[in-house]
Amino acid sequence: MSRPMAPPFPQLIPDSAPFTPEQRTWLNGFVAGLVSLDGGAITPLSRDESAALMPSAAPASPSDDDDAPWHDQTLPLPERMTLAEGRPLQRRMMAAMAQQDCGQCGYSCHDYSNAVFSRKEERLNLCVPGGKETARMLKTLYQELDSSLAAPETAKIPAAAAASVAPAAAPGRSRDNPANAILLSRARLNKPGSGKETWHVEFDLSDSGIEYTVGDAFGLFPQNDPALADAVLAALDAPADFPIGGRALRDVLIDAVSLAPAPDMLFELISYITGGERRQKAKALATGQGPDGDAAHLDVLAAIEKFRGIRPDPEAFIEALDPLQPRLYSIASSPRVDPNRVALCVDAVRYPIEGRMRLGVASTFVADRTDPGTKVKVYVQKAQCFSLPADPSVPIIMIGPGTGIAPFRAFLHERMAAKSTGRNWLFFGHQHHDYDFFYQDELAGMKQARVLTRLTLAWSRDAGHKIYVQDRMREVGRDLWAWLAEGAYLYVCGDAKHMAKDVERALIDVVATFGARSANEAVAFVAEMKKSGRYQQDVY
Repeated sequence: MSRPMAPPFPQLIPDSAPFTPEQRTWLNGFVAGLVSLDGGAITPLSRDESAALMPSAAPASPSDDDDAPWHDQTLPLPERMTLAEGRPLQRRMMAAMAQQDCGQCGYSCHDYSNAVFSRKEERLNLCVPGGKETARMLKTLYQELDSSLAAPETAKIPAAAAASVAPAAAPGRSRDNPANAILLSRARLNKPGSGKETWHVEFDLSDSGIEYTVGDAFGLFPQNDPALADAVLAALDAPADFPIGGRALRDVLIDAVSLAPAPDMLFELISYITGGERRQKAKALATGQGPDGDAAHLDVLAAIEKFRGIRPDPEAFIEALDPLQPRLYSIASSPRVDPNRVALCVDAVRYPIEGRMRLGVASTFVADRTDPGTKVKVYVQKAQCFSLPADPSVPIIMIGPGTGIAPFRAFLHERMAAKSTGRNWLFFGHQHHDYDFFYQDELAGMKQARVLTRLTLAWSRDAGHKIYVQDRMREVGRDLWAWLAEGAYLYVCGDAKHMAKDVERALIDVVATFGARSANEAVAFVAEMKKSGRYQQDVY
């Protein structure tokens, strides 16, 4: 067996450096060449210096998203991670995101993953739609950074692909620089007798400098219910005026931290300051387990009450909580009608658990705790892929049950104001026709004016069996296919986990049945609609 030839240059890379013999040989030659060009003395490199010179894994670029099969809001996290198996670390980090590109974290899913991968963003709990699932997966993936040569501490991502917070935009153009808008009014959309509570809310943008287009989302910074903050203080037996970063603890609890699902870090903190069986329970909860079967219902107050008697240091307690994030709502108005006014369609979330009413932080903030005339911090999140066709003559099909009607009200107002010639078909559904028919008079007026070509309704509680929008799609499948065959764009807004999936299945059935295609051909047809932008979703 012949011995390997010695390299024609000095040994600059120590044998202890974490590389294969081939990598050390390449680095020896590379560094020797650099030093020779400079005419400097040759000195062996340290382990860290040599590691810094190794090429890092190529970062994901925006174009890579064309080959990101997990970038689908309707896929559960385990399926997304399976699709990302074998991909570079930053791509798997992207798969851990909720795939909504909603901007609540201040990034797109692609950019947030690159920011975490490049260590420019240390917070792993910013993905509101992904919640604990995403935070836990990111924490697991992040641990690979310390042991992977693909992303050493000194690795750099090229400027073209590096994710970083964009330069400060004009007020109201990003979550990092919100503007002030004035809450103008709110009106209940449900009639008495409804089991739901939905509000039409309008804001005055006159002094905000905010501009928007239909399809955009409206971000608002809510505050927690002061009564909930007071209950947390009482459970902690902590003074309301305890100083936290120059502010009173009570104020921080109201407007700076989330009091919704208790984060893993809170349970970690509790495990440090308690003992015995309670410590084991806290440790289990910190890793996503539910020893008592109540993990899914533990908000911050419930977590403190579960471990009654704990007295964490207030500063450590605040550090263990997630930041209070802005919330995004689909805009339900058109600037062509009034550029200084924006409308939202908001479900007020309230539900009892173990004798205590839980409140949706943003929905009840605008429904209950903010009086007309109050200034609210807001911004506009530009739509990624949810907009009207560039050609106003193209027909559109809109499927939006419940508050999913919001962007389609905006679309209809926009097309009416622009005198667009394209036909418009709306599928709307809710529980009861008599109580939950949002914007009934408006839609009737639009039909009479021939702006709304067709209105298909589905009421899930009015008949002996439940009827949903996807059922209506199948019933009118022949006409639906005729619109699609003529080039219609199809839009879906609403629940990602159930409704959006059911609508897509119904669409595939319609294409297969009335488009005379096999099941596989129908799936491919719908996939091509998505790829070409003819099938767009605003789901959450």
